[in-house]
Parts: sequence; structure tokens; C-alpha cells
Amino acid sequence: MNIVGIAGSNVGSKTRTAIDYTLKMARDKYPDATITLLDLAENKMVFSDGRNYWEYEGDTKYVTETIMAADAIIIGTPTFQASIPATLKNIFDLLPVNAFRDKVVSMLVTAGTAKHYLMAEQQLKPILAYMKAHIVPTYVFIEDKDYLRKEIVNDDILFRLDRLVEDTVVLVDAYAAIRQAKDAEYDF
Repeated sequence: MNIVGIAGSNVGSKTRTAIDYTLKMARDKYPDATITLLDLAENKMVFSDGRNYWEYEGDTKYVTETIMAADAIIIGTPTFQASIPATLKNIFDLLPVNAFRDKVVSMLVTAGTAKHYLMAEQQLKPILAYMKAHIVPTYVFIEDKDYLRKEIVNDDILFRLDRLVEDTVVLVDAYAAIRQAKDAEYDF
């Protein structure tokens, strides 16, 4: 299984901290999985100009091809102006409309206040659904108060991140079994 974690901003540390915790949990629980971190702050991305994703070069090509090769994607995003950051939106613009077909996508959202908890429902999930993702229904919302010195200090958040990893992998396995059973119906 190929799991890709995306730290979806080029500024700040809270989303990266949450993705680091999440991917460590995934590595501990599923040591046979290939787990890759894509931190958009560490990659020089160009803006989408309408080309196919494989026609780009450098970090842009690496990031898009890594996402396209994934079985599961865990997106970490901060909340900026009650929406996703432009760096994450650019990733979606670089990919084809069916980029997430047969992929399971889960998400964690960081925000300064509880007032933005619906951002994932109103901004992120519609984009993922349009791009044909199998979306893990629940997501983890993390506020500033859940951090202390770049560490997550809320045990409930840690429990929910662990559950998010488990739900993601269970859905990957379930959808793979469904596709395998469907393919077995054909005689050729």
C-alpha cells in the first residue's frame, strides 16, 4: 500500500506537526506500507498552466506523480480565510479531474479557532468528490489550543489521528476487495 501525506501549506508549522504525528502512527501500525511525506513548504511548485501533470518538471512533476501513484492520501491543511491555502488548491489544479479515482483520501484540518470547523465540509470535500476520491467521512479538526511548543498535547486529537489512519487503510482494503470482486465477474 502506498500512502502519501500532504502538508498543504508553504507557511506555518501546525499542519506539518499534525501530518508528522499522523504518518508516524501509520508507519508504526502498517510497517509494510510505503509512506511518503509531501511538504509543500519544501517543494518549489509552479502554478498550474493547463498542461498535463507529467509535462511539468522538477518538484512539481515529483509531487504530482507521487500523488497519482498513491493508494491513499492524507491531506493536512490549515484554514486560511475560511478556506484552503492557495498552495493546496494549486495541487488540485495541476492534477486531472479524475486524479483521485480509486484512491482513498482522508484529511486533517488545523485552524486558529473552532469557528472554521466546517471548512473541510464546505471547501475541501466538494473538490475531492469532484475529483472522484473515496473520502473518509470523518476528519480531524485541530485548534491552536491543542498544541504546545510544536507538540500536540490533546490526547483526544492523538486518538482521532490514530483512528483516521486506521479508517484510511481499512477503506483502501475494502475498495480494493470490491474492485477485485468486480473484476472477477469478467471472463476475459
